[in-house]
Amino acid sequence: MRTQVGIIGAGPAGLLLSHLLHLRGISSVVLEKRGRAYVERRVRAGVLEQGTVDTLVEAGVGARLLREGLPHRGIELRYGGQGRRIAFEKLVPGRSITVYGQQEVVKDLIAARLEAGGDVRFEIEDVAVHGLEAEPYLTFGGERLDCDVIAGCDGFHGVSRPSIPPGVLRLFEREYPFAWLGILARVAPSSEELIYARTERGFALHSMRSPTVSRFYLQVPPDATVAEWPDERIWAELKARLETVPGFTLDTGEIFDKGVTPMRAFVAEPMQYGRLYLAGDAAHIVPPTGAKGLNLAVADVRVLTEALDRFFSTGSADLLDTYSESCLKRVWRAQHFSWWMTTLLHTFDSDDDYGRRLQLSYLDYVTSSEAAATTLAENYVGLP
Repeated sequence: MRTQVGIIGAGPAGLLLSHLLHLRGISSVVLEKRGRAYVERRVRAGVLEQGTVDTLVEAGVGARLLREGLPHRGIELRYGGQGRRIAFEKLVPGRSITVYGQQEVVKDLIAARLEAGGDVRFEIEDVAVHGLEAEPYLTFGGERLDCDVIAGCDGFHGVSRPSIPPGVLRLFEREYPFAWLGILARVAPSSEELIYARTERGFALHSMRSPTVSRFYLQVPPDATVAEWPDERIWAELKARLETVPGFTLDTGEIFDKGVTPMRAFVAEPMQYGRLYLAGDAAHIVPPTGAKGLNLAVADVRVLTEALDRFFSTGSADLLDTYSESCLKRVWRAQHFSWWMTTLLHTFDSDDDYGRRLQLSYLDYVTSSEAAATTLAENYVGLP
């Protein structure tokens, strides 16, 4: 078998890359370890930057997103018994975020690829990468797929990054001393916009997935397990951390999904080797506080699509050669923003009274200074 681009991973990065290449007349094959049902049910991020929404709409896969997604023009920072709104419509006119689950993006992309006759293969468990320096190809299940380029979109635990020879990559990592307990509940959101709450008990986030489904997160110890958090305890803690302003009541409902997410950051440099190009979580991970993971993957894919289009249409590899350099500028900006949001809103066991007062002072500054609020807003909705 032969194709122009072999893509490992049918997450948002791999599927979107395959679709964008198809629109440019470039062939691809997508290989995914998991089954289609698992991929479409996998709960992940739900905040789409303005640029991500624009990309999906321009690619012709945004109809359901525009119909069912929830546009937001601000967020609330809640601390010290008060709620302060960061107004996107004032600070970054014409730009906003849209709440739309990552699994819904994946469903839309899979449907579009299959409708167009795309070659997306699920339950492919033994993919191996070969010939990166000269003639790249993939093997799986006794078959061989020759290709001009390989795109590694298979996440942090995939086979793509480990296929790069030792000593080539420089790895940057940070582990945070807490995790997030995330839940989905069948209850209408208690707020029209996201609430980021900083309390002495820990951080909490009130988000949503639809008019009838809410998404919540709680800061928990790094070794916390789902079994330690029965529904009653979750709702009690969410109420304690969110019902801190006069007049706000948190509605409760049936919890139908729970999971604990470690808080960590990771970057691999460079994001390419030979004819292998990494995108999304295969190359970088951010703590979810800044809502950047999915959006960074889409940004990577946009850069890679332009580079591959240039390569296949003109034979020039100039954009491919600078792919990593181009992507890493945004990656490190997102890393800093995610670190900043995390340290601004979470409690740290190592903090003394001095550290806590500094944190509250900066929250006051962000919510009272238009310049500081604009910095938060333009990073949150996504830089150009």
